[in-house]
Order: sequence, then structure tokens, then C-alpha cells
Amino acid sequence: MIRIGVVGYGYWGPNLVRNCFEAADARVVCVSDLRDDRLSLVSSRYPTVRTTRNCRELIEDPSIDAVAIATPVSTHYELALRALHEGKHVLVEKPLASNVDQVQHLMDAAQKRSRVLMVDHTFVFTGAVRKIRELVESGGLGEIYYYDSVRVNLGLFQHDVNVLWDLAVHDLSIMDYVLPFRPCAVSATGLSHVPGGTENIAYLTLFFESSQIAHIHANWLAPVKLRRTLIGASRKMIVYDDLEQSEKIKVYDKGITLNNHQNPEKLYQMLVGYRTGDMLAPQIDGTEALRREIDHFVHCIEQQEEPITGGNTGLRVVEILQAASQSIAQRGRPVDLRFAALQATA
Repeated sequence: MIRIGVVGYGYWGPNLVRNCFEAADARVVCVSDLRDDRLSLVSSRYPTVRTTRNCRELIEDPSIDAVAIATPVSTHYELALRALHEGKHVLVEKPLASNVDQVQHLMDAAQKRSRVLMVDHTFVFTGAVRKIRELVESGGLGEIYYYDSVRVNLGLFQHDVNVLWDLAVHDLSIMDYVLPFRPCAVSATGLSHVPGGTENIAYLTLFFESSQIAHIHANWLAPVKLRRTLIGASRKMIVYDDLEQSEKIKVYDKGITLNNHQNPEKLYQMLVGYRTGDMLAPQIDGTEALRREIDHFVHCIEQQEEPITGGNTGLRVVEILQAASQSIAQRGRPVDLRFAALQATA
């Protein structure tokens, strides 16, 4: 039985506590938060769980095996590092840390102490995203052309990170999991409409070595909530709408065929043939993603395995986010990911 302490009981903390509490091989023993009213909610729902305003008390408790951190991004590094130094396994809410150097330091600390370090990329554990990965790996989609996502809503404004670090991080983790290739450069633009605030609307473009491209639109100032992703390929195309209740994924047998046998007199004309077929909505596993994620975290602790969303995954995502922030500061100038960390510290 893995004894877990949860730091932070704000927006995401209650979900972590509930799923850890209900997991077969885990037990929540302590929850920490700075607000007494939040701790009162814990005590009323989970009378057997100890509460404290002092997260250090939780982290230093020798009876606790693992710590789950659901606090603002700017605090992730310090809390995770302290927990690792105390010999705890650590699960951190996305993104793993505020920059590449911090992530690397956490990875080194986890490796040195043989502890599990995992980032809470929840979408990777959804039935829909797992099905997309299955479809990509099967080869039935053909050659991937693009990944295009809109992830917008009204709020929640974060004080320490911009909208890309809050919303686009989901798409970056999904892409890292389902696509068989990695981006080589990033371009991003964004603006803040709140005085003194971070960018609340941003557009992120990812470039690849081959003919693929990815684009993410993230926005905290939209009048409606949209969570829609298109994945275009040579044979089939996927529409993934996370807000759909019954048919989150639709696979369309649609595309184009190019006729390269052109008349020399019409050299600059490309004959395009359109192919239209059926639409399939595959069956999706309805297991709650966070439940599957917690089970995976506990399994990795027990079996001493590297998590699906371990330090390397967190590092790749933070590399892109850091490069995107640099690109925004340079009005969309592309940043080569191979030199992004070096450029960011220059």
C-alpha cells in the first residue's frame, strides 16, 4: 500500500485526492494547503485524512511514500526537489517545472535516489488519446500531414504562467505521445489584455524535419469552451472533440490524391482528386484518465519502472514551452529547439 500525501487542494487537488483515495493500492494519508477553508473541505469529505497548512510537515513525514503536487507552476520545482531529497516518489501537476534547467535537476535528483518522477499529463491517459495513438501506430491513417488544435475558454487566468503553459501544454503532451516524430523549431505569438498579466491569447506553430506541421490556438478570452483537434493524414483524418460525450473521436475516410502525370503545357497545374468515404466513431474506453494515471504511478513505484509521462516527457514539453515564450518575446521569430535552452540563457 503506497501512502500518498497531496500538496495543494485548490482547482486540481480535489481530483488528485479523490482518485488517490479510491485507488486499490494507494492510500491518502495527508493533504496540505495554505487555506483553512480548503482543508475543512478535506476533513469533511475524508475524515481519516490528516491535514496541515505546513507542506514541509507533509513532505518530511517518513511514513509517506509519495507526494503529489498540485500547486502553481512557479512552486513545482522547489516542492518536487524537496520531496525527492526526502526520498519520496513525486507526481507533479503539468508542466513539470518552469524551465529546462529545473526539469533536468529534478530528473537527476530522482535518478540519484532511484525514485519515480512523473508529470501529470492527464490527457495521455484518456481513452480517446490512447485510441489516437493506436490508430497512428497501426499505419491506417497513412502519412501524417498536420496536427491542428483549438483549446479556448473564458479563464482560468494564471498569475505565474501564460496561456500556452496552461492550455497548450495539453496538446504538446498529446503530440509527444501519439506522433512518431519530434518538432525541430517553434514559432509563437501572443498578447496580454490584462495590465501586468501574462499572454492570455497565443498561437503556437511547430515545425518538423519532414513535411509535417502543427498549430495550437490557446485562449483564455473566448466566449465559449472549445477542445477540438484535427489530425490530417494521407489516407484518413481524425477529428477529436474532448467535449463530445459519446463520439469524442471521428475517423474520416477523406483525403486527396495528386496526379503527377501532368501535361508539359500545363506544368504549373496540379490535378487534385478528392476522395470521400465513410466516417467511423470508434469505441472509447471510458475509464477516468486520472484514475488510470494514479494506478500507473503506483505501478511504477512498485515495479521500479519509468512512467509513460516521466521526466524525459516533461523535459521535451517544457523545452517547447520555453522556446515558445522566447519566440513570443521576439514577435514570433522561430526558435530552433536544438539550441533553445542555450538561447534562452544567453
